[in-house]
Amino acid sequence: PVLKRLIELAIAQRAGKQLNEGLTQYRNIVQHNSPESLGTVIEYMLAGITERVNEAQRNADLASDKKVEDLDEAESPEDLILSSVSGEQTRDRTDRALVTPWLKFLWEAYRNLLELLRKNVRFEALYQSISNKAIDFCKTYERKTEFRRLCELLRTHLQTIAKYSYQQNSINLSNPETLQLFLDTHFHQLNTATEMELWQESYRSIEDIHNLIQQSKRPIKPQAMANYFEKLTRIMYVAKNPLFLAAAWHRYYNYIFRQTKIFGEEHLQHVANNVLLSTLAVPIIKPSSRVLSAAAKENKHRTQRFTNLLFLNQAPTRVSLVNSLVSGEVLSRVRPELRPLYDLVEEQFHPLSICKKIAPILEGQIATHESDSKYGTLLCNVILTRLLQQLSQVYTSVQLDFIFRLARFPAPYSMSASDIERFIMNGARRG
Repeated sequence: PVLKRLIELAIAQRAGKQLNEGLTQYRNIVQHNSPESLGTVIEYMLAGITERVNEAQRNADLASDKKVEDLDEAESPEDLILSSVSGEQTRDRTDRALVTPWLKFLWEAYRNLLELLRKNVRFEALYQSISNKAIDFCKTYERKTEFRRLCELLRTHLQTIAKYSYQQNSINLSNPETLQLFLDTHFHQLNTATEMELWQESYRSIEDIHNLIQQSKRPIKPQAMANYFEKLTRIMYVAKNPLFLAAAWHRYYNYIFRQTKIFGEEHLQHVANNVLLSTLAVPIIKPSSRVLSAAAKENKHRTQRFTNLLFLNQAPTRVSLVNSLVSGEVLSRVRPELRPLYDLVEEQFHPLSICKKIAPILEGQIATHESDSKYGTLLCNVILTRLLQQLSQVYTSVQLDFIFRLARFPAPYSMSASDIERFIMNGARRG
């Protein structure tokens, strides 16, 4: 009762320092005999602060929705002047005055709690619970800056735990149950980062999970690994790396294609479509040895990191991905309208007729499906590259008008004469 009264007074006065000192002393008292009582106290504290946040939001709503005294004058002169000077609307200023102080207090409470609980194995479950609640806090209130800081804080804690795991009462990552708790929290962090479209944090979270998986002595659940690779496909798409995007789709498909009951036939077909289109959309141009040697030093480290994240022994290539496409059951699961693509692009490619044959698929299937349309431009680039390569094997010289007539793609993937000339020059420069 005394501690609860202290918490109530500290919350009422937003006295974060005194609140943290009281919890620290209470932790030192109960950590050996009754560690679970600290969880009860923390839940009471967080509930109290969250209620204050909700109350502040209700007051802000009431202040914003109050009746306007003069219907002909929606905003007072004072509001107009403040808006022109600060660029904020009335609601923004109301939220900053009423809600933001309590949000800041709640954020500081989460951060202090994580620092309070991070070292002792007796509080490892409570630590993970507070971590998940802090992640939910950032998501609920769309606090992107705080979410980045939270991710960095959790990452620092994880490194510290791994470094000092030999000390007495320290958290030991070699314990399978402990490692699973950290994996669950970091998967929640990854899911939240992708939902908030914080792609740099998503990539860092993927790296953290990869490191934890490598330490795990237990096999990871297939659903968790499927989630891992699905998020990796989003990250690689944002990174604009077609090769590793296709490789990530292959890895994702390999984890789910036997789990029809869990994912459903419709989702499996969606993934198979992405596997096919992403693989065919991988660029086929091979840089010259001069360009290759210059780029190798720059890209070697990044390529190795991506390869490790995919749990592959060696970096994927377009040839290996196409071979995997044929040897697996991907083509049988692809949407029927897309199945001719593989034969047209890989097996029966003819430079004089390819654009006419593939136009109905590009226009009627790929462009009309949002999940497929992102591959349209890359696929057209692959077709144009292969068209130019085959023409170069047959003709010593050709007129540009001849190429323009052959390389006619339907909207929205049509290429102008200047686009084709630029593509040829870029290809020549790359080798």
